[in-house]
Amino acid sequence: MIGEFTTLQALLVVLAGFGAGALNAVVGSGSLITFPTLVAVGVPPLSANVSNTVGLVPGSLASMYGYRRELSTLGSTLRHLLPATVLGAVVGVVLLLAFPESVFEAVVPVLVGLAVVLVLVQPWVARRAAVREARPGPAPWLWGAVGLTGVYGAYFGAAQGVLLIGVLGLGTALGLQQVNGIKNVLAGAANVVAALAFAFVAPVDWVAAGLVALGATVGGLLGARLARRLPVPVLRGVVVVVGLAALVLLLVQ
Repeated sequence: MIGEFTTLQALLVVLAGFGAGALNAVVGSGSLITFPTLVAVGVPPLSANVSNTVGLVPGSLASMYGYRRELSTLGSTLRHLLPATVLGAVVGVVLLLAFPESVFEAVVPVLVGLAVVLVLVQPWVARRAAVREARPGPAPWLWGAVGLTGVYGAYFGAAQGVLLIGVLGLGTALGLQQVNGIKNVLAGAANVVAALAFAFVAPVDWVAAGLVALGATVGGLLGARLARRLPVPVLRGVVVVVGLAALVLLLVQ
């Protein structure tokens, strides 16, 4: 026994954390693995949601470390966008504490579907923009869009990485691997803000969170290593496939 879990249940949660950490490093949507696993082993849904958020924080940090080479040249972009994410996440936490998740559930599939479309059309849009003019920095609208993804990430979270890749791909002239590195930082920041709030005001199952964290840390490191080695067309395909899978799961729930 580990806490209230049998050894087998604990192993399942660790493996789910590993899968979520790896998936988050590559594209996002790792919560679609860990949340149902926690519920399946007996954690109440509300506690599973907040415990999952807390448990995935170390995996986010691990994926950032895995992308440190790409991120080393992106300091100015991160300094520009991180405040938007943090501010948005604070708003998302306030909304989550004030309203049930069901208020936001209806619009989530639309957002995820839009993000998939953005990822698909981004190469064409980038080529058109390059013909018109060189883009010296992030598009003016990107700060607000990233802030909204921070609200979304703290409030609901599923497929936030897909949304970030979509808006960052259109709002910057960066390559997909650099975009993925920034995505890991921004999604991780939203996760940290939400986790800090949940640690004080929500029913966190700390054993469950610890088991998720154990798996997610290893998964985040290995997932980042894998993602960095994927050719850009393959990485883009993975983003689209995961986004579509998340969309289907959200629609059937």
